[in-house]
Amino acid sequence: MTRILVATHNPGKLREYAELLADLNLHWLTLDDAGITFEVEETGTTFEENARLKAVEYARSSGMLTLADDSGLEVEALGGEPGVYSARYGGNGYDDIGRYRLVLEKLAATPAPRRQARFRCVIAICTPTGDVHTAAGSVEGLIADGPRGSNGFGYDPIFFVEDYGRTMAELPPETKNRISHRARAIQAIHETLAALVGQ
Repeated sequence: MTRILVATHNPGKLREYAELLADLNLHWLTLDDAGITFEVEETGTTFEENARLKAVEYARSSGMLTLADDSGLEVEALGGEPGVYSARYGGNGYDDIGRYRLVLEKLAATPAPRRQARFRCVIAICTPTGDVHTAAGSVEGLIADGPRGSNGFGYDPIFFVEDYGRTMAELPPETKNRISHRARAIQAIHETLAALVGQ
């Protein structure tokens, strides 16, 4: 069984990856499990740059196969904001609810047809020898006029998926895990990861 480090302190994210890649015989570890306490500064200007930065630094530090991702929301009417700043949009004083309320405030005068948005995710896998492999996934939607649903996290309550007529936070977890930007990035890198661990 190959050990793989996921560049997160969040056990929920680790569980999501383990479920999405359940067909591979992998032993999953968070940064906490590996005793890694330092944070890699996300200085990149794109999701791919940030994912690579984290994967390379944590693989170098741990000596393990390492998976990192960077993801976020891009709203067309806001020029692509919050983009790579999705997790820290608005500054330190904002939590998830504060951040999506800020998006809603900025779009208050924007009519429904012009509220297009997408969730994007880039996954980077770095081997202990420093080889990096990346894959991207995205899902298109609209920004709703207010939050709906209690599943998910982040911007899920305001991200309306037209094909399902619901926000991401209203979808059952099994549906979200099939169509989400992270799920699509995982699907795109699955074959590469399987080859890296000899499965």
